[in-house]
Amino acid sequence: MSTAIFGSVPVATTLPELLAQAADAVPDHEALVAGATRWTYSQLADEVAHAAAALDDIGVGVGSSVALLAPNIAQWVPIALGAQLVGARVDAFNTWVRAYDLDYLLRTSGADVLVTVDTVRSANLIGEITTLLPELEHNAPGEWRSAAYPSLRHIAVLGQQAPRGADRWDDLRKRASGAVETQRAALRSAPVIDGESVAFVLYTSGSTKNPKAVPLEQRKLIENGFHIGERMGLGADDRIWFGSPLFWSFGCANALMATFTHRACFVLQEQFEARAAVALMAEERVTAAYLLPAMAEALAAAAPDEMRALDSLRTGATIGRPDEVERVALDLGVGEICNVYGATENYGNCCVTDRRDPLEVRLYTQGRPLPGVEARVVDPETGELLGRGVPGELHIRGRVTRGYLNDDEANAEAFAPDGWYRTGDRMIINDDGSVTYIGRLNDMIKTSGINVSPAEVEGFLTTHPDVAEVVVMGAPHPTRDQVVVAFVVPKTPELTAESVTDYCRANIAGYKVPWVVSIVSSIPTTGTGKIARRNLLDTAAELVVKEIDRREGVKQ
Repeated sequence: MSTAIFGSVPVATTLPELLAQAADAVPDHEALVAGATRWTYSQLADEVAHAAAALDDIGVGVGSSVALLAPNIAQWVPIALGAQLVGARVDAFNTWVRAYDLDYLLRTSGADVLVTVDTVRSANLIGEITTLLPELEHNAPGEWRSAAYPSLRHIAVLGQQAPRGADRWDDLRKRASGAVETQRAALRSAPVIDGESVAFVLYTSGSTKNPKAVPLEQRKLIENGFHIGERMGLGADDRIWFGSPLFWSFGCANALMATFTHRACFVLQEQFEARAAVALMAEERVTAAYLLPAMAEALAAAAPDEMRALDSLRTGATIGRPDEVERVALDLGVGEICNVYGATENYGNCCVTDRRDPLEVRLYTQGRPLPGVEARVVDPETGELLGRGVPGELHIRGRVTRGYLNDDEANAEAFAPDGWYRTGDRMIINDDGSVTYIGRLNDMIKTSGINVSPAEVEGFLTTHPDVAEVVVMGAPHPTRDQVVVAFVVPKTPELTAESVTDYCRANIAGYKVPWVVSIVSSIPTTGTGKIARRNLLDTAAELVVKEIDRREGVKQ
């Protein structure tokens, strides 16, 4: 059992302050392991000071927005906290972006600075960026301006492939080295921001056409992360493995906060691969793991014996159906795994089972609301408050985003007149106060833990010159929860399913690319002319089954 260090939420009001207090209290305790990097809390604090000095040198300060476009690398953490140390907020961009996605993110965020890696696996992010900002290839840093993104004035690249108009991050660090001591002092003095300042803006897809920008506040991140860690039983001796993207709320708003509020060690894997994950967990003697259903399926298929042999691994967080949670608890041997529920809008998770709950409770409920969070269930049609055990739409109050960034229409839809957040999920509140998930109320697709807006994919596909009409929906998949299915009416007979898929892969993030494309002569409609989506649900499910069989046949 790990050693608890707090009886209540840490007193820090900001994330840099939280780190500074840990660095003072346990300077030699390991804080972050990522690839070849191993940083103690003292070393991580020093890295934050270096990042803050570099950002301050290019004009980042109170009121600035720093867009961070990077995978699970060690530098993600100090750059994010360094930006917050000098008073900026961090807009976390996903690394699956193509130019089409990145254009929307840059416009929405209004970022002053973009810090990006040059490549992610086979994706050339610099190529996507220069597609949108051709002026980077012809002008030096500080000598270009973008009409499309008027607030953007600086780009820093983590890597070697920096265009002429961008700086390499390492060069910025060296140039600002003389100011590091100033930032070290700032880390341990009164913060320039307060607990209500925005720490992160994260992007989430719903039923609307475009991703929504979700601001999350400093102090609420600390409070929520602490309470999540308490439900998992975390303490200073724990080592938490994480292999999902940090730019999701599951990462920077949940796992990272649960770790740092307990002065534990964060073990970060850049890209999930089952056998590599097991090897890393074994090598680092991890005690907790954040596991999405697709990860658990991959681990159970590739290395079940090795997982069960990890005698250090006892707890963690997961989501999913009862059989998926049971797989983690029994097949993978994570006996105290916690079932969780939440969304980006409520700081990653708002309901979490306790590790000490009977397994039956952790299989069939998502736990009670965290301290400081309230839940209610209402009739989605009438707004009538419903009693215990009656299914309806779950509303949340407490630690909830202040509202989407510059999106009054989305705010009006997401928040009830009395201020409660409408989750869009059909759920039950049980007699003991725990909640049980039933399903979504809207058409949002959830694939391998990622939300995909059908309207967003439809909007993109209408830009194809040979597409006359399109409907996108989710269909069940045995290991991915759902996959994206597109029904496309062509303008010309030359359009094929393969060409539609290729068009998507070349231009939008991979998780949005339809798993199955069906070329159809028409889209069914209701008597009033609306698209009859329900008429396509069975067809979509059948198409997925056939595609699974086809892919399995190809493997054999």
